[in-house]
Amino acid sequence: MIHVRNLKKKYNHVVAVGGVSFSVQKGEVFGLLGPNGAGKTSILECLEGIRHPDGGQIEIAGINAIREAHKLRKVIGVQLQSGALPETITPDEVMRLFCSYQGVATRYDFLDRFGLGQKRTTQFHQLSTGQQRRLSLALAVGHDPQVLFLDEPTAGLDVAARKELHQLIVEMKSHGTTIILATHDMAEAEVLTDRVAILLKGELVAMGSPMDITRSGAGWSKISVQTRDQKLQHTDPTIPGIKHKKKSNNYIQYFSSDTGATVSAIISFIESQEDQLLDLRVERPSLEDRFLELTAE
Repeated sequence: MIHVRNLKKKYNHVVAVGGVSFSVQKGEVFGLLGPNGAGKTSILECLEGIRHPDGGQIEIAGINAIREAHKLRKVIGVQLQSGALPETITPDEVMRLFCSYQGVATRYDFLDRFGLGQKRTTQFHQLSTGQQRRLSLALAVGHDPQVLFLDEPTAGLDVAARKELHQLIVEMKSHGTTIILATHDMAEAEVLTDRVAILLKGELVAMGSPMDITRSGAGWSKISVQTRDQKLQHTDPTIPGIKHKKKSNNYIQYFSSDTGATVSAIISFIESQEDQLLDLRVERPSLEDRFLELTAE
């Protein structure tokens, strides 16, 4: 659905994007991750036809996004990180306006689908932040785009509104919409995306599924153990695969490169000491852990 080859963008003498290439399949949720200044917004704006790249090729749904920007707008939807609408406009009015621009019948049903059915005649400034965000998403998909660009869609939302928007993204994916998601929220990316691209200083430093990305790092799993008699707290058994350990309240935490061997040795030691296992938790490295590791590198 999307093919980007050797994309370059600079502002005066500052290189924002230094030759990035990637492809996105139909119906895939693809995450763009990176710290501020990594080049995410520049890439998004080039893909959306807002900025003209200084080099490379962009093809979206078979359309040359650089030379055929007028065609591109018919197949993409865009939800910006922040946007503005007239304070007194209502969801009914703005949906009619946006659909008229796209040349399609007014999709009032999308207001119902996005939980705005009871707010159709409410002025924009009277909507909550979550409702305004849902409205912008409804406007972005009102013409049934093949590709949807979301820039920090859940920034500033409370937990309930964030969960609601996550469910909407999953629903759109199930209908075959290809989604490009730019976010600083690593947990959000880990849950929603099929693949991610991590950018640093305009360069692509890692790409793959969240599982692939985390697996490619140092890979220290955290193993937290609590026992009845706390024998692990008071002795120092030889346990394989351990990088380091620490005590936390009634738990001892091991950081291991060989989870299976470490857990097996811990259980064997507990049994040999006639202690009783109360709790054992294994946490693999998160996407955020790997992101911080790449940033440090």
